[in-house]
Amino acid sequence: MGSNSSRIGDLPKNEYLKKLSGTESVSENDPFWNQLLSFSFPAPTSSTELKLLEEATISVCRSLVENNPRTGNLGALIKVFLSRTKELKLSAECQNHIFIWQTHNALFIICCLLKVFICEMSEEELQLHFTYEEKSPGSYSSDSEDLLEELLCCLMQLITDIPLLDITYEISVEAVSTMVVFLSCQLFHKEVLRQSISHKYLMRGRCLPYTSKLVKTLLYNFIRQEKPPPPGTHVLPQQSDGGGLLYGLASGVATGLWTVFTLGGVGSKVAAASELSSPLANQSLLLLLVLANLTDAADAPNPYRQAIMSFKNTQDSSPFPSSIPHAFQINFNSLYMALCEQQTSDQATLLLYTLLHQNSNIRTYMLARTDMENLVLPILEILYHVEERNSHHVYMALIILLILTEDDGFNRSIHEVMLKNITWYSERVLTEISLGSLLILVVIRTIQYNMTRTRDKYLHTNCLAALANMSAQFRSLHQYAAQRIVSLFSLLSKKHNKVLEQATQSLRGSLSSNDVPLPDYAQDLNVIEEVIRMMLEIINSCLTNSLHHNPNLVYALLYKRDLFEQFHTHPSFQDIMQNIDLVITFFSSRLLQAGAELSVERVLEIIKQGVVALPKDRLKKFPELKFKYVEEEQPEEFFIPYVWSLVYNSAVGLYWNPQDIQLFTMDSD
Repeated sequence: MGSNSSRIGDLPKNEYLKKLSGTESVSENDPFWNQLLSFSFPAPTSSTELKLLEEATISVCRSLVENNPRTGNLGALIKVFLSRTKELKLSAECQNHIFIWQTHNALFIICCLLKVFICEMSEEELQLHFTYEEKSPGSYSSDSEDLLEELLCCLMQLITDIPLLDITYEISVEAVSTMVVFLSCQLFHKEVLRQSISHKYLMRGRCLPYTSKLVKTLLYNFIRQEKPPPPGTHVLPQQSDGGGLLYGLASGVATGLWTVFTLGGVGSKVAAASELSSPLANQSLLLLLVLANLTDAADAPNPYRQAIMSFKNTQDSSPFPSSIPHAFQINFNSLYMALCEQQTSDQATLLLYTLLHQNSNIRTYMLARTDMENLVLPILEILYHVEERNSHHVYMALIILLILTEDDGFNRSIHEVMLKNITWYSERVLTEISLGSLLILVVIRTIQYNMTRTRDKYLHTNCLAALANMSAQFRSLHQYAAQRIVSLFSLLSKKHNKVLEQATQSLRGSLSSNDVPLPDYAQDLNVIEEVIRMMLEIINSCLTNSLHHNPNLVYALLYKRDLFEQFHTHPSFQDIMQNIDLVITFFSSRLLQAGAELSVERVLEIIKQGVVALPKDRLKKFPELKFKYVEEEQPEEFFIPYVWSLVYNSAVGLYWNPQDIQLFTMDSD
């Protein structure tokens, strides 16, 4: 690269890159490195330019792959970088712009090279490339066998120890990105990697002591959402050279190559505002998720997952049990606020799920918050815009709700939080509604969307489980929420009748023709009847436990009383229909006694009076509805491809050729 590179198209002909990747060995003490690391050119500003950079440098990288066994230039470059990082902290304190700029450039080149090396060879071959030195062809030094481990440790130290300043922001982003690249071998395997050299280095040896500090730093990077410094604010004044493309060594280059990894993305993907506003936060979160989802080693659990499972609030003064490794403390209030603000991205929602599911300290803290609407509303908005979200994002949002509804305190408190003017809910103007009623509306809408579009049983099950968990605590349901509960039952009833009719016609047809294969209507009928029973159990649970709090639900049941008649004698629903029949019959009788042409207000008044008169012992008690989220067996088969798809699709990250990816298909979401 060097100080005379100005355009991406010039890179394949660049004399310094040709020397690095050529047949001549370069000593780590050679002045060549200062020349190589003094490069700059206008940063790519689109995904097209990112792809051009990949295409422009691939020949150089492949040339180094071929020649490195004889020259050892990759190892020499890494040693140059390692020697510089020892002075990086002091350079930051002394505001040594040029030293930091060149060190960053060294790491950028290493990252570019590693990305190609990892894509084109096995981990064993990559490890060998770290051992080659200037000797006879293919020879290596046993003294250098840990250069890879040394580089990984150095990156962890850089991320955790270098103060985040304007002049160190770029190299901090690059260090995080390079660690992601180190772990990217997973992208080029169809199966989940359970044994990996990079995993081994990160889970034991010299890297292990940095576990808790790295996780804590990555979390704080996410929390702080630090924006990159404005161009030119952290470097020496730019020198003019007429064309404006070519800067000298002393310029410091504000818009250097580092921005390749913080602008643009894969294909034509548009960067989310949150990703562009803080590349460091975005990359840190992705690395954290990758580390958290590494598979356990045969003889040791994933230490990064252990750290995520056990960290505590800075306000918690109780000692950590000695049995908990990699423990640390972090400000829970700051973390909570960041999670509330960042839920527009898949990765932030996945982090929220991970913390709620795996860290009991976080879960207890969040459930005790008096402002849960700040967290729940963004989750509901994800579900409300289900058409615009990928299926994984919707699942994560739904499972978060399911985990929250396992807590009775949460189910009670959400009906006490009143909201006004929910602008994103467009089906109906909601001038005032409780958070609980809004949650019910959004979950029911998700069920109805699933019935007509995706028909995913797993999504159905989790939606109904969340409603069931809440049902005993339904309080003062909004009239529209009560109507939607009954409307969903109506929709299920119509679907049941349609499938029953199809099954009957199919059975008649089978008597006249034995040659035509018949659809399995019996299975469809069983699935629909399971869902109908679940809805009846939800309604029954509300009537049994909180009838006096929900006159609007009783009103909706009375208004659609004919809907339930067909299920009186159905063997699958007879038991659960008893209480619903009793409530409908009791209140219908009282309305009949009150006379005809009653106003809505008068009907609700009669219902409220009748609730007091209805003997509670006449309602049959059923077991409490409680569903607990249980992670699937071998969850890594879902989460590892999901996390790497987020890395791949991140609009401010690393570019990989889609044809090289093996872990997931490009057309899936």
